[in-house]
Amino acid sequence: MPAAHHFTLKISCPDRVGIVARVSTFLAEHNGWITESNYHADAEGKRFFMRQEILADSLVFGIDELIERFAPIANEFGMDWSISDSARKKRVVILVSKQEHCLYDLLARWHAQELNIDIPCVISNHETFRGFVEWHGIPFHHVPVTSENKADAYRKVVELFEAAAGDVMVLARYMQILSPELCDRYPGKIINIHHSFLPSFVGAKPYHQAFTRGVKLIGATCHYVTSELDQGPIIEQDVIRVDHSDEPDDLVRYGKDIEKAVLARGLRYHLEDRVITHGNKTVVFR
Repeated sequence: MPAAHHFTLKISCPDRVGIVARVSTFLAEHNGWITESNYHADAEGKRFFMRQEILADSLVFGIDELIERFAPIANEFGMDWSISDSARKKRVVILVSKQEHCLYDLLARWHAQELNIDIPCVISNHETFRGFVEWHGIPFHHVPVTSENKADAYRKVVELFEAAAGDVMVLARYMQILSPELCDRYPGKIINIHHSFLPSFVGAKPYHQAFTRGVKLIGATCHYVTSELDQGPIIEQDVIRVDHSDEPDDLVRYGKDIEKAVLARGLRYHLEDRVITHGNKTVVFR
């Protein structure tokens, strides 16, 4: 059963007395029915984080007027804030290379309506999955990436993302390092699944690195992409236990299962506006 139509208010601001009271009073004055409310106070950073879901039909006005009326409160408390509408599906552009598991999983969840999203296109540096993607009725764009054409290739990726009116770009095992310019253009809008439990084993072949190190746990990390390789704010992580009898290929096979689940969870948190970034950390209201 789909969730009721709601608006989601996200707030990050310097911590002080009266924030919750002021926001709650404002919503109550306009008959706003709060269906979910989350708070976190960072004692060390003296910063406050809030997420609230409000039944859209309980208000006598729409989201544009809600934003307009809330703005003075946001200014009063120095808030970084946003209000989103659950009726508007977010547009997810998927980037993939030659490994299929994350792409297959996302399209399966989309097809089953487990993810309330639109997928306007898939972009790949290989032709491998054109038939599979187009079978789903989704446009497929082949943008080859080589050491000689990276700047032009990433300009093309930007053009396609903009033309698709994308809200978020998902690197579903897209085995290319994005340019700093592209990363800086979309802060908090590019999500990657890294096949390792960051910050350990960054870069290529992390499972082989883990095998050489003799680890007893392997994992996957879903994070926002920044210009610093594999160092962006972490959204979600998970691990699985391994032992001395497992070979590198076993670790890779186990890892694929974790990667799919972690990427799906991390993307869902982002889509539901459950993630607030501050510096290189995130607050995730699950």
